[in-house]
Amino acid sequence: MKILILTWRDLAHEAAGGAEVYTEQVAANWVSWGVDVTLFAASVPGRPTEETVDGYRVVRAGGRFTVYREARRWWQRQGRFEGYDLVIDMINTVPFTAHRWITDVPTVAFAHQTCEDIWKYNAPVGAATLGRRILEPRWLRAYRDIPTMAVSASTRDALRDFGLTDVTVVPEGIEPPALVELPAKEERPTIVWCARHVPYKRPMDLVEAATRLRDTIPDLQVWMIGGGPLLEQVRAAAPAGIEVLGRVSEEEKLDRMARAHVHVATSLREGWGLVVSEAAALGTPTVAYDVPGLRDSTLAAGGQVVPPTPDALVAWLPSALETWMADPIDPIPYGGAHSWEFVAQQVLSVALAKSGLDAQFGPLLSVVHDAA
Repeated sequence: MKILILTWRDLAHEAAGGAEVYTEQVAANWVSWGVDVTLFAASVPGRPTEETVDGYRVVRAGGRFTVYREARRWWQRQGRFEGYDLVIDMINTVPFTAHRWITDVPTVAFAHQTCEDIWKYNAPVGAATLGRRILEPRWLRAYRDIPTMAVSASTRDALRDFGLTDVTVVPEGIEPPALVELPAKEERPTIVWCARHVPYKRPMDLVEAATRLRDTIPDLQVWMIGGGPLLEQVRAAAPAGIEVLGRVSEEEKLDRMARAHVHVATSLREGWGLVVSEAAALGTPTVAYDVPGLRDSTLAAGGQVVPPTPDALVAWLPSALETWMADPIDPIPYGGAHSWEFVAQQVLSVALAKSGLDAQFGPLLSVVHDAA
């Protein structure tokens, strides 16, 4: 079986995140089960236009906004002659709308999250209004009758609000954090925040809340992990007790997440929120804003969701710290998510069923179920 995945960027891209991890984990597992997988994505400086990664083929062309056009050109020039059985169309705000120009191969769409209010954080006012009110609704309506997979109930519901009629939730996955032995929790009450310092992740909300909390919890310490364009602004605004670390090694990130008592997530919305599952797998529960995606991962991982304001963090974090310092949670295997083998099996099963290929590739599904 041959599968083509269309996505705006692959894991080699400097801005790759959780969605790219998901796509490439699934692709690597499919290859291990005998599936021939091609990933088409945007160009990456210093990387070849075509290479093999973990057994699957990566083809690169175009940039952030031209990858969609280049995918069509590649398909017409080459892809349509390569005998693909299935196309997975990854929706990342700007869509490929592959079903409009790939007419002889079944297409199934996949969405991690919708953009909606994130527009106002990522674009000037005029462009944000255009994107939020006109472009995104128009783009997503093009998938009204296309079978689509989503990584959370929140994303499924958001897609349905845009008019999509056939949306199936598939599970989220993580690689269990690789610490040989979990470190002891900090003696001081400790909060960790781990995300890119970008506007829609709202790092300043935690700075504001933590600054106020130090009036009543004077020994509170906060670790903020992650790079991003707002890093220096956040660092300049952070008072004593709030350590803005920027990007750190994977080992240090996991160590600090495990030593903290509470992980805080303040994003505007997520597809799921892999860092929530990762923290829970390290024995650190999350207090998160009650927003799409974060509510799914946080509740699945035994954490607490609160209204999306610094005031709510100030109100809820003292009791959360007191509770989880006195009685730390045990690490939760996969943090409310699942193994990548299970995720890949579920995604393939849904994709084949929705594309009508399950009968044709029944023997493959048997192998997949046994492997997962």
